[in-house]
Amino acid sequence: MSYVACLRCKECGAEYPITPRTVCDHDFGPVEVAYDYAAMQGKVTRTSIEAGPRSLWRYKDLLPIEGEPKVGLHSGYTPLVKADRLARELGVRELYIKDDSTNYPTFSYKDRVVSVALTKAMEFGFDTVGCASTGNLAHSVAAHAAKAGLRTVVLVPEDLEEGKIVGSRVFGPLLVKIKGNYDDVNRLCSQIADKYPWAIVNVNLRPFYTEGAKTHGFEIAEQMGWQLPKHTVVPVAGGTILPKVWKAYRELIELGLVEDNGPRIHAAQAAGCNPVVKAIAEGEEIFQPQKPNTIAKSIAIGNPADGYYVIKVVTESGGAGESATDPEILAAIGLLARTEGIFTEPAGGTTLACAIKLIQSGRIPRDEPVCVCITGNGLKTIEVMTGQFESSPVIAPRLGEFEQMLAKLDENGASGAHARLATSKVI
Repeated sequence: MSYVACLRCKECGAEYPITPRTVCDHDFGPVEVAYDYAAMQGKVTRTSIEAGPRSLWRYKDLLPIEGEPKVGLHSGYTPLVKADRLARELGVRELYIKDDSTNYPTFSYKDRVVSVALTKAMEFGFDTVGCASTGNLAHSVAAHAAKAGLRTVVLVPEDLEEGKIVGSRVFGPLLVKIKGNYDDVNRLCSQIADKYPWAIVNVNLRPFYTEGAKTHGFEIAEQMGWQLPKHTVVPVAGGTILPKVWKAYRELIELGLVEDNGPRIHAAQAAGCNPVVKAIAEGEEIFQPQKPNTIAKSIAIGNPADGYYVIKVVTESGGAGESATDPEILAAIGLLARTEGIFTEPAGGTTLACAIKLIQSGRIPRDEPVCVCITGNGLKTIEVMTGQFESSPVIAPRLGEFEQMLAKLDENGASGAHARLATSKVI
């Protein structure tokens, strides 16, 4: 059974039927999916959700599809890691990592939004899908479309990391590199969506696409034992995920599935592309677009489509915004890997680096539960880590040389892992 009521303008409240529509006819405000929560009462419960598949589709009743899921049957339900070693390092009592770097099949949170968008595209009868992307979305659309047998066109900035180019092309889409940044790519995609009968997931299917992001928030709550973290730190690119994590929390509260403990949502951006965080810091409701200049390319969107709603949610929830420099991002990537064994791309490094700054400044108290949202895998962006490590010793395959190497490391005052090995005892 579907509990979808209509599409509703987020500004004036005008209602529309469920069709591929992005904006309101009256004020050009964005439309989003609205649900009949009264009809859900007593039917959508903790028990009904827990009986569902171990995927994002366990929340099917809270998603905008009519029938059964068509794609993404194994996407979602990623680990919520209780990060005790990292918590000790940062001096906080309770820290969690929501780790979408393990998401199936393309190792980013985009597998959530694409699963919902392509299912809806197939319900609408589209046979060609596409997207504007900074990498992860192209990767995910190409993979899910290949599984579904859909034709695929993905557009990306020409300077995208090679790992994401290869990771997309292997699935056989038409991949087009655009001379310019993501905002140029997105502008062209909007024109394509107007002319061609294609489902451009983050353009004419955006209201349905963004609903998939709610499942990130649903899982956090369920995996914490049906409780909300007091603080959730979320990266901001186009602004899709942060407002939808908030919407997920509010929906669970509305249905009586979690207690309203006053959760706060915090926005994380790279210093080289931080229009939303800058507006929050200045107390402004409207952000000024920026030209991106950061290693965190997957969140380098200077004119985020939902930036206004990010500012609104952060302000409404009592959260804060923070940005991180490229060196801080790289340091956070290393810290997360070293303490918790999680290798994230620069977007995740940005989120953790910003969380650290929020903790150190007292905006996130050290004695309140914190969840940091990691949205992509570092294996896609290994180039950024070039030059971040000590050179590896090269020796002949003889024990004597190995022991000499350890002794030399000890004499030279080696750092990091080399130091730990050099000073360990032989047993």
